[in-house]
Amino acid sequence: MIPRTSVVTRLSALRGALLPVGLLLVWELASRAGLFSAVVLPPPSAVAVRWFHSLIPALPHDPQTQSYAEWLFSGELPHDAVASLGRVIAGFAIGVALALPVGLLMGTSDRLYGLVNPLLQILRPIPPIAYIPLAIVWFGLGNPPALFLIAIGTFFPVLVNTVAGVRQVDSIYIRAARNLGAGPWTLFRRVILPAASPFVLAGMRIGIGTAFIVVIVAEMIAVSDGLGYRILEAREYMWSDKIIGGMLTIGLLGLLIDSAMSRLNDHLLRWHRGLER
Repeated sequence: MIPRTSVVTRLSALRGALLPVGLLLVWELASRAGLFSAVVLPPPSAVAVRWFHSLIPALPHDPQTQSYAEWLFSGELPHDAVASLGRVIAGFAIGVALALPVGLLMGTSDRLYGLVNPLLQILRPIPPIAYIPLAIVWFGLGNPPALFLIAIGTFFPVLVNTVAGVRQVDSIYIRAARNLGAGPWTLFRRVILPAASPFVLAGMRIGIGTAFIVVIVAEMIAVSDGLGYRILEAREYMWSDKIIGGMLTIGLLGLLIDSAMSRLNDHLLRWHRGLER
């Protein structure tokens, strides 16, 4: 017998697929009917053909020069996707490594918060894209400016959520821990950090999404591979099917990353939400 939760999950997934499938059918029929130029908006079938061709390695496998895994990812689309994901992960790690300690210190110290917060509120509204000219001047072209921009895009969401999480810890928990003899380090490790973790993880989820947006823009400016670079290249030759295929790949990777972050949050916060899985 199929569990009820499994049936509900499948029905929910089926309902969620109805709208995308319906839009694809309308798009295909409209394209085939000649309502708009195939150069401007090619049919989904043409996009799918170009997308699958981009997945296939250009050369046959040679065991003497490369492993099977290297050959499998030597196609244009897998290579660009891996390059973009690598930049996202590296830039995200840098941003989190900088934001977490600063956010924890600002949240626990009123003096430091009052000192740093005005500067934070000035810098926070500046979009990462605005740093592109400075990034190129400071770091030149290649991965360093891209990682710098991604780290900035990650830094502020994680920092703001970390500060908010620490400062919103219920004071009754802190007083209770102190009455039980908890020292500063124990109070921070056993009370403040766990209570603030939902905010921190929410900030990290927002940060990874922002990092993925920024990497596409950075790749259009500073590097010679990646999904952003490939989309810009396709624009030069009016390859609309390749542009749309790249955009769909970005969406699928974004969905994968967000789903992974959501599952990670559920696992780490199961004690907070009362989950038993």
